[in-house]
Amino acid sequence: MRRKDREMDRDYGLQMIDRAAYGVLSVMESDGQAYGIPLSIVREGDVLYFHAAKGGKKSDLLLDGTKVHVVFVGETRIPAVMTDAEAAEAARTPEKFGLLTSKLFTTEFESAMVQGVVRQLHADEEKTHALRLISQKYTPLWMHYFPQATRSGLGITAVYAVDITHLTAKRKKFDALGDEMKWQRMA
Repeated sequence: MRRKDREMDRDYGLQMIDRAAYGVLSVMESDGQAYGIPLSIVREGDVLYFHAAKGGKKSDLLLDGTKVHVVFVGETRIPAVMTDAEAAEAARTPEKFGLLTSKLFTTEFESAMVQGVVRQLHADEEKTHALRLISQKYTPLWMHYFPQATRSGLGITAVYAVDITHLTAKRKKFDALGDEMKWQRMA
C-alpha cells in the first residue's frame, strides 16, 4: 500500500467488511478477462459467505480453489473541512493552493480488500449455517420464515465460502478541525 498513513489494521478491516452493504468479488475468466460480481456477503471469522444460483457464469467461474479478490467500500462522503472564506483565501495565496486540492477536492472513505480462495459448500448443514448468517445480516426481520425458505430453496441454491488469505484496509477521514486523521499503530 502506497499510503501507509491511511492503512488500517486487520480488526478495522474485518469490522468494515461487517458494515459494508456488499462486496465486489473479482475473478479471472479463462480468456484472461476480469469478471467482477457485486454480492451480498457476510463474514464469520476469516471466512466470507455468499450464495448464488447453481447454474450460470458465476458458478462456472467459482470452482473450488479459485483465487479471488473481494473489495468492500464502506462510508464515503464529501467532507466539509473549509469554509468558503477559507477556500477563497487559499485560492488567493499561492502557498496555500495545495489546500484546495487536499481539503476541497477530496472524499472521506473506507475500504477493505480481501484475497482468498473459493470453495463451494455441499453439506446441507454448512449451507444452512451460511445462509442463516447471510439472512441475519440482510433480512433480520424475516428470520421467523427462515426454516420454510431453507426447505424450499436449499436444493437449488449454491453457497460459497471464501477463505481469507490476505486482508488490507484503508481509510481517509478528517477530524473536527479539518485535519486528516492518521492511523497510528501501537508498538
